[in-house]
Amino acid sequence: MSIILNQKLFYVFLYISASLLTSSLNEHAQRTENYKTIIFGYSITNALNCVFLREDTSFVYPTSFTLKFLCMLHRPRRNRKNEVIRNLTQETWLSKNDFIFPLFLCEGENKKIPIASMPGIYRYSIDLLLEEIDACRNVGLKAFAPFPQIEENLKDSIGSESYRENNLYVRAIAAIKQNFPDVMLFTDVALDPYSSDGHDGIVKNGEILNDETLEVLGKMALAQAQAGSDCIAPSDMMDGRVGYLRKILDENGFTQVSILAYTAKYASAFYGPFRDALESAPKFGDKKTYQMNPANAREALLEATLDYQEGADILMVKPALPYLDIIRLLKDNFHLPIAAYNVSGEYAMFKAAIANAWLSEKAILEALLSIKRAGADIILSYFAKEIAQIL
Repeated sequence: MSIILNQKLFYVFLYISASLLTSSLNEHAQRTENYKTIIFGYSITNALNCVFLREDTSFVYPTSFTLKFLCMLHRPRRNRKNEVIRNLTQETWLSKNDFIFPLFLCEGENKKIPIASMPGIYRYSIDLLLEEIDACRNVGLKAFAPFPQIEENLKDSIGSESYRENNLYVRAIAAIKQNFPDVMLFTDVALDPYSSDGHDGIVKNGEILNDETLEVLGKMALAQAQAGSDCIAPSDMMDGRVGYLRKILDENGFTQVSILAYTAKYASAFYGPFRDALESAPKFGDKKTYQMNPANAREALLEATLDYQEGADILMVKPALPYLDIIRLLKDNFHLPIAAYNVSGEYAMFKAAIANAWLSEKAILEALLSIKRAGADIILSYFAKEIAQIL
């Protein structure tokens, strides 16, 4: 009798001690947001309830079998047991409405030039670009971001071709909006396609001039708005450019033209194929004095705060996959739509792996889902057309 009583007292003592430990763990976990500790604490609670709080109030010896199998109150696999329940409980979905499709533009007629480093992507003359946009509309895409390849003889040190009346880009914008007024056009504002130096700003004695560049960007943005752009997208990373462009647009009556800011544009190694497509690589040096250091996250908050204060309508992170943490950081800290650019290097990487049978095409969907799950409301992607055909 005394042995049974002592055993009961031992288990009561064990239960009380474990309950106090659980309470302490959960309090600490909630204070520190350590979710592993929360789960551990709840696991102890469930185990104790299974062993001690049974309908039969008599105490039993808690064997390892009892602890292992009686205490599985939560079985996450129940919500994965068939496709219906998996779809019902899926947290993140991709839609055609999530995508902006980047397109490359060139001078001439009846031209469709393949880009070697981006299989399936082409440079189009305006006539064939209109056909491609029409084909994209037929699969449900309605948002496009054209980028122009400018002939070398038209480039100069200040990028004056960027705002010349009736230039290639202005003609393309006007033609697209005339033929497809229902689409949304996001147009690029930066000097590098037009600059003989290949940089996003005016260069003098090896230095990128910030404030002088803003004046050219303002003329460029105004020319695009006049041609019919719905949203200008400054990708230059000059300080103060969002506020400067917002002022120029408003003063000229374009208050309804939006600004998608390349807010956190990193000095990335993933841009190579894009520069091949536009033949716009820097003629000297790199872009590290204006694009962001890949090691920095807090700096993205500073850039986002400035763009928000200066009137940006959408904040964007570029590239996407190596910077999912930055997408989440902006999503958690700003009440503006967050875009992410799934850039040319990311596209080329997947295409090469799929061509060599190292990955299946399912990897594309998984990667795009990760961008959406990280917090992106909008995704610029060269995969947009082929994904739209299966969504």
